[in-house]
Amino acid sequence: MADPKVVAFGTVAQLAETSGSSGPTVLRFAAKLGFDGFVELQASVQEEIADQLRPATQRIRERPLSDVIGRTLAADLENVRTTLAEVEPDDFRTAVDLLADRRRQVFVIASDVSGSAGQLLAGQLDLLRDGVHEITGTPVKVSRELVRIEPDDVVLVVDLRRYERWLLEATARAADAGARLIAVTDGRLSPLADRAEITFVIAARGVGPFDSAVGGMALVHALVAAVAARLRRSATGRLDAVEESWRAGTDLVDQ
Repeated sequence: MADPKVVAFGTVAQLAETSGSSGPTVLRFAAKLGFDGFVELQASVQEEIADQLRPATQRIRERPLSDVIGRTLAADLENVRTTLAEVEPDDFRTAVDLLADRRRQVFVIASDVSGSAGQLLAGQLDLLRDGVHEITGTPVKVSRELVRIEPDDVVLVVDLRRYERWLLEATARAADAGARLIAVTDGRLSPLADRAEITFVIAARGVGPFDSAVGGMALVHALVAAVAARLRRSATGRLDAVEESWRAGTDLVDQ
């Protein structure tokens, strides 16, 4: 239940090892669920995963939902719960260490369709520390930004299937430059996870034609809160300066 992809794409031996059981136990379990063997169980899980990954052009053709608000509430509560429950504490601490290290630049590469969590992270992290860059724009601009990445800088990439080719290519170039990669994606089989030091898996099940961004946003809120706590002294001064600039320029309206 925690990682359906192990069932969908693994072997009997891999599932037995992951679940701390044995091959015969896995086969008996499949039979008790009513399947004619492990292959049929795998096919069922693959079909469920494929259903979650259907493109919007297919989802929009489905019968309209009833109780949209209730179903959205249930789906997004589950997205948040699943996303945060999947976070490994050691991975989270390492990611916070990297993002809070002001000696390293942080580059955020987020896809156009699925990258709202990355854009939020870049914007909020920039309020806490210097050296935060969001890589986006034309291929020429992206290439120019990638040249600025130094070995041991941090590159955080965000995308879900169907992955944007430019982002995969930019991630590979960042890895070649010696960056410390953090991937925020929809599974450990994602191409973004191939060379990532840390992979955060987010649940993004939507009730309409599009994926939900709520799970990814929850992860970003947790990361930013932890970085803010780590950089409290320096971040306080930075936020004070930004607030003063906003007030001087009358940029914000409080009422």
